[in-house]
Amino acid sequence: MKIGIKILGCPKNTADCEVLAGVLRKRGHEIVKNAEEAEAIIIDTCAFIEDAKKETIDTILDFVYYKKSRPDLKLFVKGCMVQRYYEELKKEIPEVDGWFGVLPPNEIAQAIEKASDLVKEPEPVYDAAERYDLEEKPYAYIKIADGCDRNCTFCAIPLFKGRYKSRPMEAIVDEAKRLLEMGKKEFVLVSQDSTAYGTDIYGRQALPELLKKLNSIKGDFWIRVMYLHPDYTTDEIIDAIHSLDKVVNYFEVPVQHGSDKILSRMGRIKKRKEIENLFSKIRKAPESTIRTTVMVGFPGESDDDFNQLLDFLEEVHPDRMGVFVYSDEEGTVASKFEDKVDEEVAREREEQVVALSVELMESSNKRWIGKRIKVLVEGEGYGRGKMDAPEIDGNIMLIGNAEVGRFVTVEVERVQDLEMEGRIVG
Repeated sequence: MKIGIKILGCPKNTADCEVLAGVLRKRGHEIVKNAEEAEAIIIDTCAFIEDAKKETIDTILDFVYYKKSRPDLKLFVKGCMVQRYYEELKKEIPEVDGWFGVLPPNEIAQAIEKASDLVKEPEPVYDAAERYDLEEKPYAYIKIADGCDRNCTFCAIPLFKGRYKSRPMEAIVDEAKRLLEMGKKEFVLVSQDSTAYGTDIYGRQALPELLKKLNSIKGDFWIRVMYLHPDYTTDEIIDAIHSLDKVVNYFEVPVQHGSDKILSRMGRIKKRKEIENLFSKIRKAPESTIRTTVMVGFPGESDDDFNQLLDFLEEVHPDRMGVFVYSDEEGTVASKFEDKVDEEVAREREEQVVALSVELMESSNKRWIGKRIKVLVEGEGYGRGKMDAPEIDGNIMLIGNAEVGRFVTVEVERVQDLEMEGRIVG
């Protein structure tokens, strides 16, 4: 069967789908890139926040409409949205031929062949022995764990992903070696909370040990760690990222807010001052990059709380930033809070944070002007430095020619509209 795969949501879904594609190919199926060629389409879904859920539904309905012109096309939907809303989805969208929850790719492949639904207790971690390169990019996402045991009051992820579960170090290292053989030059380690890696299977925070093992693999490549929970980012984790030569000094630490009151209501442990101290430790390595995410419009967020957030951001000066507006998620503690923030007010606050983030990021980029940096060429005329993660951060526009997938030395010449421009010098 010729199968096309549409990936929505986070990088963990990309990793899941590439393993699923590998399993399907091993079972004799062909993976195709165009819907017109496909005999079946698989949609991997996201259910994190309201906007993600809307995108998922819109995408499913788009393919349902497309299916009307091709009645023999099989349409399958998998992942977080199905795990969370299976009964409602099955009832409202009967045109879908199979619904699959958060389950191992081998089981999903069998269900696809039977065109039968498969939804049970989530199993987000699995054997990743097979993998097929869907993205054809010089980097790859490696899922080191999934699920979550944290108690953030706004987040529904534990409800449909289940408890935190780490993959064994040996399996992760083996996958990295296979990806290196495929020509990948950057491994992006993803999970719901990378600081918790190993706590379930080794009884300790084992991220530093995992990084050392990956760092010992022979070859010229980068290792990037995503999502470090601020409450559990230890000195040992910071030191490992600072000291290991293949691990880029990039710290994604989603703080969510800068008001102690709101942080407490969110279920976070560290106060603003402690987070500022954490960022100071990270900054001890002068070329470290800090990326954070904040939420505005959380229930009870007053004008004073919001001003504290703005003051906090100006104080810690993150190099990269994202912002989103709070939305009620069924089953969460925060959804039961009564002191909601007016949506118009929340959107105005979002605009203010976005404007500030542009100023901060542009200022951060300017510190690289005149410096020579290592850049991974991602496409014709552009690449990324260590300070930018794929897909969510910016690019460096390149003056000169270089082969995609190679590292080059670039001298940064200017910054414009959050993009850097540099000349290839080696």
